[in-house]
Amino acid sequence: MEKDQIKTLGDLKSSGFISSSIKDELRNNLIAKISKKEKPFEGIHGYDHTVIPELERAILSRHNINLLGLRGQAKTRLARLMVSLLDEWIPVVEGSEVNDDPLNPISRYSIDTINKLGDDTPISWMHREERFFEKLATPDVTVADLIGDVDPIKAANLKLSYADDRVIHFGMIPRANRSIFVINELPDLQARIQVALFNILQEGDIQIRGFKLRLPLDMQFIFTANPEDYTNRGSIVTPLKDRIGSQILTHYPESIEIAKSITAQEAKMDTRQKEMIHVPELARDLLEQISFEARDSEFIDHKSGVSARMSITAFENLLSSAERRAILNGEEHTLLRFSDFLGVIPSITGKVELVYEGEQEGAAYVAMELLGSAVKTLFAEYFPKIEKLQKPDATTPYDDLIEWFFESSGFELPDELNDSDYKEKLDSIKPLNNLIEKYQPKLDENDKYFMKEFLLWALVEHKKLSKARFSKGVQFRDLYGSYISDL
Repeated sequence: MEKDQIKTLGDLKSSGFISSSIKDELRNNLIAKISKKEKPFEGIHGYDHTVIPELERAILSRHNINLLGLRGQAKTRLARLMVSLLDEWIPVVEGSEVNDDPLNPISRYSIDTINKLGDDTPISWMHREERFFEKLATPDVTVADLIGDVDPIKAANLKLSYADDRVIHFGMIPRANRSIFVINELPDLQARIQVALFNILQEGDIQIRGFKLRLPLDMQFIFTANPEDYTNRGSIVTPLKDRIGSQILTHYPESIEIAKSITAQEAKMDTRQKEMIHVPELARDLLEQISFEARDSEFIDHKSGVSARMSITAFENLLSSAERRAILNGEEHTLLRFSDFLGVIPSITGKVELVYEGEQEGAAYVAMELLGSAVKTLFAEYFPKIEKLQKPDATTPYDDLIEWFFESSGFELPDELNDSDYKEKLDSIKPLNNLIEKYQPKLDENDKYFMKEFLLWALVEHKKLSKARFSKGVQFRDLYGSYISDL
């Protein structure tokens, strides 16, 4: 019998429908997906051999779950994706506040309705997308918010005394019966509120203002927490931790390739940006390397973490920098430039927590340091290494290029040059062209100009050239020649 034909309890019984708990639903549908070699958590990258197997084992074990990790590690995304493991539709007693199962009602309303109407009890159908509830734990959350309270208005309207359990107004958790309920940042929940969850997780009953109701709620709880919260703002009380079946540790991407796939998936790009801007692969690598450098930086609080959202928003800013320049120059197409990375500084400064030394230097300085460190890290993958110490008469592949800057009065590269002038400027440095041809001969023509800028910035980071920022762009000069010419 089709779902649309099942409108009463009698129809449901005739159809042969069998009720199952939400944890069994998740378990059975996960088994089916694994058997078919399907991915139950599409769009999650880098967790294939770490977090996801542990999450699948927890679901198979019918556990409530705590996802423990730093910010920006897809904890809430994982919880939301579990909705796809629920049955598409489930029957509900029509009018029930707690989504009662018609074959196994738990609320007084549904039990009374079924006793009165029998097989004529009307039912409705609830889609799995409606079975996800989320609450951010904040210090002002009360027991009444989560569990419920006595409602004096309901008591007055129904002319009931406070001794009657029909005056209870259920909170978020009972109303999320037969659903996935997520509490984000669990340590932020006051200890006395966490205590109120004990019986719900273990015994299945709830207590409201002296009423002890035997409501065996059927729920899948997922909690998220940041390890930093345990010391800064609160902790998960021990008896509650004891009632959470599995604690799963999340982590940041372990390679640039994984990080790039996350950024490409999450960054908001419209069709115009995709068609207008050519983005070299090196630029994508450099962007992700900034986050990797930040996670090791002495200026940044490691315990706070560096969210994957930093790379995502930085990539959006990077494209917008190139797009703005193209619009100003009236161009339909443009190449992403290294100078566009200066436009991502606001995305970095707002996403990192600085330690004392970082605060002393300033957020903008730290952001530029991260960019410089990323350049130095990736440089060795494309060009010969620059040694810190070398013999005075030793020759290097970069001597001709450094000599070119020594003999020139400086090389200026304005930020808002049109593409043809930008290419002409960089092409005018012959030793730079020779280095690209020698060490990156197979490079795409459109990628060469970004690589040229990258090489100049790398020489600055290795103290072979100097760089100065002026209002309209960047000037590159010989490290010592400018000083000698001033003398």
